[in-house]
Amino acid sequence: MPHDFDACIVGAGAVGLACGYTLARRGDSVLVVEREGRIGAGVSSRNSEVIHAGLHYAPGSLKARLCVEGRRLLYAFLESHSVAFDKCGKLIVATEVSELPAIAALAERGAENDVEGVTRLTAAQTLALEPALRTVGALHSPESGVFDAHGYMEALQGEIEANGGAIVLDTPFLGAAPMAGGLSIRTGGADPTTITARTLILAAGLQAQACAALIEGFPPAHVPPLHFGKGSYFTLSGKAPFRRLIYPPPIPGALGIHYRRDLGGQPRFGPDLEFVAAEDYAVDPSRAAGFEAYVRRFWPGLPEGALVPDYAGIRPKLHGPGETQGDFVIETGMAGVIALFGIESPGLTSSLAIGAHVADLAAN
Repeated sequence: MPHDFDACIVGAGAVGLACGYTLARRGDSVLVVEREGRIGAGVSSRNSEVIHAGLHYAPGSLKARLCVEGRRLLYAFLESHSVAFDKCGKLIVATEVSELPAIAALAERGAENDVEGVTRLTAAQTLALEPALRTVGALHSPESGVFDAHGYMEALQGEIEANGGAIVLDTPFLGAAPMAGGLSIRTGGADPTTITARTLILAAGLQAQACAALIEGFPPAHVPPLHFGKGSYFTLSGKAPFRRLIYPPPIPGALGIHYRRDLGGQPRFGPDLEFVAAEDYAVDPSRAAGFEAYVRRFWPGLPEGALVPDYAGIRPKLHGPGETQGDFVIETGMAGVIALFGIESPGLTSSLAIGAHVADLAAN
């Protein structure tokens, strides 16, 4: 019996759209369902819009492989679709001699991950690039950058539709059950319906675990725990102090508060990491003091009171406080279902490579 679609994707964020794009380009009939009224309204709308080179992630991990592959695919896609980006490069800055071993370890990791162009810099070489820094040495990653994430998602949407796929908004996923050669899938909204698909792909971000629980027969042991990792951002009142992305050495569970200048020239700092019990996107102004102390480690010239609360995002973390940050989880423990859990940074950079990986799994 033929199905309505080859693939139904739950979630129209960057990763879900990238999966739909790859599958539609390969000739599959694709339906993307999204509970919100616009694409990219979840995790994809509240991030740094940073393109990561791939040197932070454990060699051999999905994060390392898919970030490097995804970054290469992403720059080519952005250029071919006239989506704005700035390959400004990144400096990972040591502010104390005690941090230099971490910088050296990142350089080695970048080499193992096949990241192009990473070089170690002395303090003098670093200051020649960014004179306002406080540093004893740094890594320079020329492949890092920033881009228009929403413009990217709009381009993915256009590609899906141009290749015969469909994206339906205001359509929550209500559940699924196995059937011969695929799944029966129920959706809600103003026009509830049931469709059939050969493959169901969960790319639902913070809702991935909840969606998996709605699939009849999906093994609970294959659903990792979810932790809400809140990250707040502050904007800088005044002129941007740096041309490049500025990162400290990574902290446990995250990359640390970093600096970026967006495509409009606005300088921002963030995110930090705060584990919360529920979705909460308010930025607490009192966190500015912690941001100021952290930022002054690498930029002592930060003026007093210059940081203004901006926005916050929630990352779907699979580790809790004090636990080691793990890998992406792409679960295939039930026939016809591919579930993506813990797709946080570098998920946006990796999205096209994740899409290709998922399409390969669906084909097999």
